[in-house]
Amino acid sequence: MHRFRLGLADLAAASFACSPLQETVLSLRMWTHPGVYVHQTPWFERMRPAFEQVDGVLLRSLVATNRYVPDFLTPRPAVPFPDIRAELAEVRALPPQELRGQLVRTFLPHDRRIPQPLADGLADPARLLARIADALEEYWEQCLSPQWWPRARSVLRADIVHRSRVLAERGAAALFGDLDGRLLWEDGVLTIRRDWGGGDVDVVVGRRGLVFLPTCFARGAITSIGEDHPPTITYPARGQGTLGGSVQPPPAARALEQLVGPPKARLLALLSEPSSTTELARRLGVTPGAVSQHLAVLAATRLVTRARHGRMVLYARSPLGDRLCD
Repeated sequence: MHRFRLGLADLAAASFACSPLQETVLSLRMWTHPGVYVHQTPWFERMRPAFEQVDGVLLRSLVATNRYVPDFLTPRPAVPFPDIRAELAEVRALPPQELRGQLVRTFLPHDRRIPQPLADGLADPARLLARIADALEEYWEQCLSPQWWPRARSVLRADIVHRSRVLAERGAAALFGDLDGRLLWEDGVLTIRRDWGGGDVDVVVGRRGLVFLPTCFARGAITSIGEDHPPTITYPARGQGTLGGSVQPPPAARALEQLVGPPKARLLALLSEPSSTTELARRLGVTPGAVSQHLAVLAATRLVTRARHGRMVLYARSPLGDRLCD
């Protein structure tokens, strides 16, 4: 068990964030553990030629056989939607003398050895740290940023909108239970029922803040390896099925089509999960302008709600829209 002990102030200060660096690092599991994250497979097969042009040997070595990655590669975001270059700057700022300890803590308990590309580089830890950060940045720019990240970012931000709605409508206990079945909230303690190694761990949040991070590369809720890492919980994002390729919109009820018209009925059917105008247009095979016109009507009649996250506006069915669709 991994237990986070939260006071009232800690609970009030808990927040969500969306980290491009975390997704970059955890996506390396696609190359070391193929078949585990099936929704992502079509995308990563398409980007394989680009991956072969980056330092794949070094990048693969960052993932242990039990899918652990070193904590320093996934620093806790300081803002809800950080820029990856600011996150990489934090990786580069790790004191080189701490690198060996990070690698030992990640690899030795399970694999019994540090992977050779990393072990060889420890003769000059500052140079190895720079190589790792440079390789991650190149991987991001060549493989993830051009096409995969815009779609994944939409899924991650839509997840955060959904969680905010659960918190507002049903409270913290419902929120934690909705995040993942591994989480249990009881008497001020948030417990992760772990299926990975190690004994029980108790972490007093102690006004350090607890940040929740949705991801496309986890099978259940996880947290940092080290107890001294700022408190975070990473959990599987909702709506990942839309990432695998072309997804047919769910059918709208005939009566609903007759009432509001087929385009608006199809939008309402899709908006059981928060989504952006661009993503809705892609799934419906129409222009974003056409979607915007229908969304404006649905918003004016209080059938959908809008929430801004950074530069993105996400739409979701309102409670009234839910009742209408039912």
